Amino acid sequence: MSNSQTDAEISESMDSTETDEWDPIRTTGRWTFHLKAHLLVLGIVIASEAIGTLEYPVGPAAVIVLPMLYAVIFGMLISFRVLGAYITSLRRIAPKEVSAISTPLILISLMPLGVRYGTLVAPAFWDIIEAGPAFLLQEIGNLLTIFIGLPVALLIGLKREAIGAAVSVAREPVYGIVTERYGPDSPEGIGVLGNYLIGTFIGTIFFGILGGLAPLTGLHPLSLSMACGMGSASMMTACSASLAQVSTTVAEEQILSFAATSNLLTSFTGLWVVLFIGLPLINVLYAKLYPILGGDD
Repeated sequence: MSNSQTDAEISESMDSTETDEWDPIRTTGRWTFHLKAHLLVLGIVIASEAIGTLEYPVGPAAVIVLPMLYAVIFGMLISFRVLGAYITSLRRIAPKEVSAISTPLILISLMPLGVRYGTLVAPAFWDIIEAGPAFLLQEIGNLLTIFIGLPVALLIGLKREAIGAAVSVAREPVYGIVTERYGPDSPEGIGVLGNYLIGTFIGTIFFGILGGLAPLTGLHPLSLSMACGMGSASMMTACSASLAQVSTTVAEEQILSFAATSNLLTSFTGLWVVLFIGLPLINVLYAKLYPILGGDD
């Protein structure tokens, strides 16, 4: 691809079904879009850090609003589908191609974060070993999403989409299982993709606030930190950082290390639990509940 290629041609090539998921971050002929993407990220980071962390006490807990949450909101607002859809000048600054570049870069940017959390796991090795069974059994808790999410999904009008949306917390391993089993264009594939996108856009904000409020449950901070590790690095980070901010009985490093270990194990064990327990279970429940809650067609 030559440097003289037009923006329209570049955009068309990005939309091609023949490209892989990493194609948008290739730089040949796309330096303008990469420059815009990185400058926008830098501006969002500066603005978010300038606001800083805000804390609103709620009994023994607090609503913690982290700079990371501002960054997510700012990034959503300036996208070509939100404010960019109405403000032409903003759409020039943050066009569709910037979003295409940013999506795979999120995965790359989380890699140093994973290394950082890895350095926290080793010092807490023996504490983690002592809590081993709890780490392994916590994945069963993800199956509760089936019993809660499936009836709600059917009541709001979903059909087979409810299977993909409610089988578990829809992160990358679950998305891969469902789309491999049913196909990405199937109702189940559409359901898991919808849940995945909602988690990507809103999950970080939700978990960031939830982490600060979690002490209201009265549970031990280490139990709560394990609950933060639900298979998403960004959500886990927001949750554990907020929890560490309000916890007074457990060191911040210990909370972060337990959350990171939990997140790693959830990513691994969750795949097998969904594959061998979650999907068969939700299909059985769907067959029983759909005639009652969803209709009889």
